[in-house]
Amino acid sequence: MSDVAIVGIGMHPFGRHEGVSGMEQGAHAVREACKDAGVEWQDVEFAFGGSSAAGAPDTMVAQLGLTGLQFINVQNGCATGGSALFAAANTIMSGAYDLGIAIGFDKHERGAFRIQAGNGGGRDWYGGSGMALTTQFFGMKINRYMQEYGITQNSLARVASKAFHNGALNEMAWRRQPFSEEEVLQSQMLSYPLTQYMFCSPGEGGVALILARADQAHKYTQKPIFLKSAVVRSRRFGSFEVLAPSLALEHRAGPTVDASKAAFEMAGIGPDDIDLAQLQDTESGAEIMHMAENGFCEHGEQESMLEKGETKIGGRFPVNTDGGCLANGEPVGASGLRQVYENVLQLRGDAGARQVPNDPKVAYTHVYGAPGISGVTILSR
Repeated sequence: MSDVAIVGIGMHPFGRHEGVSGMEQGAHAVREACKDAGVEWQDVEFAFGGSSAAGAPDTMVAQLGLTGLQFINVQNGCATGGSALFAAANTIMSGAYDLGIAIGFDKHERGAFRIQAGNGGGRDWYGGSGMALTTQFFGMKINRYMQEYGITQNSLARVASKAFHNGALNEMAWRRQPFSEEEVLQSQMLSYPLTQYMFCSPGEGGVALILARADQAHKYTQKPIFLKSAVVRSRRFGSFEVLAPSLALEHRAGPTVDASKAAFEMAGIGPDDIDLAQLQDTESGAEIMHMAENGFCEHGEQESMLEKGETKIGGRFPVNTDGGCLANGEPVGASGLRQVYENVLQLRGDAGARQVPNDPKVAYTHVYGAPGISGVTILSR
């Protein structure tokens, strides 16, 4: 996919913003992206936008300008942003348009970290058995993984502490107070073995990315970042998923494994070629599991990698350099695009205090969300 380039990025800070709607945060991100690319809204030929709880994205044209562009809404769980980017990239690859935008934003109410599984008219399996909270699913999933592969609770704390230290260096992050591993371990136990500071929170924010044909990228920026692959995959039978009422007898890896393999194949590279990665970390156990599922280590090797500090900004393989979901929160529609925004900054060399050293050239993003959707992108200079 070297014929598509990201030429502009824009973001509204993540967090809680009283009196500012999710739609307004998305529109702010669009204006910032246009400014970054040196274009006007009327220059944009098409848009794909996603939001879970903050309104239909296409209606933001009332704030940005009624230019008649093609605008398609996307909703795909936590992979919404990655799906919007996938659609935008393929639209340019098809030759239909030369300049477009992927948009993601959201504004979740407090206490939004729960699932109402019975709304579809069927039996409410989780709520009916006292397990409606998403946090309990995450706790069970990482508990099994820790038993199978020898991961300790200290590793969960290391991931969270790293996230908050990185978030403290990120002016766009919601949680900007660093916590030690001990403070993470001593925070309130929510769903064993996960404590309060090991979880992200649904929040607010917006991100927009402007894409162009690679052979026209020089018209918009001196530092184009090329989209080498963008892949979205759904789960196969046997994977462990939050909304499933039962667990299959045979176990199969989740959709992340399929998405990762397809992305590497499309880009023509392998895990060893990646200089930094942003991996889904809805809770700190997810980052650990996704390190292996995306091919960056074997299951169980994370324990040693984390102990050595290899995933820190100055380590061998930096992960979630902007603080990830733990420090930024997760406005569902925007979360996947936040990862890409961070990787563009890193590859441009514009990440400031959290800049990865040694001149990174290839970066990776991964999102995973219910009901079993995974999205992966690979970017390069």
